[in-house]
Amino acid sequence: MDAHSPIPNVPGVADAASPSGDRPAAGGEPAAGAFWLPPARFAARPRLHPWEIPMLILVIAATLVGYLAIVWLVILGQFSEYFLLLLALPLILLLIRGLTYAGPRVNGVQMTPTQFAEGYRMVVEAAARYGLEYVPDAYVVLGNGMVNAFASGHGFRRYVVVYSDLFEIGGRARDPEALEFIIGHEIGHIAAGHTSYWRQLATSVGMNIPFVGAALSRAQEYTADNYGYYTRPAGAPGVVGVLSSGKYMLSAVDFDQFADRATHERGFFTWAVNALASHPVLTWRAAALRDRTRPGAMLFRPRTIVRGVGSGNVVPVPPPPHPAAVAPGSLPNGLSMPPRV
Repeated sequence: MDAHSPIPNVPGVADAASPSGDRPAAGGEPAAGAFWLPPARFAARPRLHPWEIPMLILVIAATLVGYLAIVWLVILGQFSEYFLLLLALPLILLLIRGLTYAGPRVNGVQMTPTQFAEGYRMVVEAAARYGLEYVPDAYVVLGNGMVNAFASGHGFRRYVVVYSDLFEIGGRARDPEALEFIIGHEIGHIAAGHTSYWRQLATSVGMNIPFVGAALSRAQEYTADNYGYYTRPAGAPGVVGVLSSGKYMLSAVDFDQFADRATHERGFFTWAVNALASHPVLTWRAAALRDRTRPGAMLFRPRTIVRGVGSGNVVPVPPPPHPAAVAPGSLPNGLSMPPRV
């Protein structure tokens, strides 16, 4: 099928080939001139977020300066147990990575061809898709209500851990596509080099610098989201649903309404919450997963409300009212909504 094969219109978005906005009836032929759009920039093969490498260089430089300052203070005789602790950081990091890997190996359930086989298939397919040399180990561990997953490594091994409360959304009664996105996201961390011992060691000091370390972490999460999206684009709404409302109510979340709030919600404190966070705030993350024409917002909220038109492409739409807005006089007993800030 070529780039000019016809496709149906998107509900609520006028077809560019039909200025009047006329749309065929359900099941009818698409408007004349409709065609498949090529993938948007961040809907094609995964790429690093543009901020990742510059922030990585900055964090590594800060870490090297910190190490040199510690060594110099030790040479001058002005040292304490904290300085010695930092000098022992390479060994400490090695021990932490080893213990973190050992935990799921002795307490978790490993995904195999016969145990959680569907999850194992997702891991194998993602590893093959992103050119890994071997299939990472993958484990399900007891979540106790926590919705989380992570990727890490020890020695030459790489592995993925999914908490049971998050893995549970892969059941067919919920959203297996969201689970595939999540596994693609975690394999993406491995494929992008985020789990390397040397990378973690080289950024160990700089990652603790306020704003700077958080910015690198957010850029890495956006990069991993690029992998997750490429693995299973249709899983993005479910991921936003489960991360925002939990494993039972994920399907009740309106993805577009949630992403629209990235533009609606503004102010210094909303900016600060994102700037200090290791992960992009969820409304900005949802907006980035919907609009694949640009990288995820790092410091300033998205300014334009858009709707998807296929292949990760979007078109701007007139800004709708805030989702919580109601018509004057529609609430009982003279109630009104406070002004939005």
